[in-house]
Amino acid sequence: MEITETADLVACLTAPLADAKELLEACLDADISATLARDACCGKGGCGCSPKMQLLVPPADVPRVALLLRQRWDDLADREGLDVQAQRADLAEGEFAPCPACNTAAALKDGACSDCGLQLE
Repeated sequence: MEITETADLVACLTAPLADAKELLEACLDADISATLARDACCGKGGCGCSPKMQLLVPPADVPRVALLLRQRWDDLADREGLDVQAQRADLAEGEFAPCPACNTAAALKDGACSDCGLQLE
């Protein structure tokens, strides 16, 4: 159900408008209450940065959104023929899987690549 009252909601991600709309639809299809709100511009005025949207959900639904995003990521990897789970299983202790976007093999920072920021967990 799309919600209109945003007082008790939290922003769980920021994305360009088209991506945010797609994620909103995915949340609604998964019975996750959600809505979109415009995020602040970079503040430089006239900079030409693209509009960004925040996906807002009730705090209790944030883990469900994280799971939804993880499932979408795994589906994309599968469509590209990447066996991410096998790659992770083949790593020796202390080794890190390379980031699929920038190929950096390092520890994640808050679940994202420490170099390019791609959210991986």
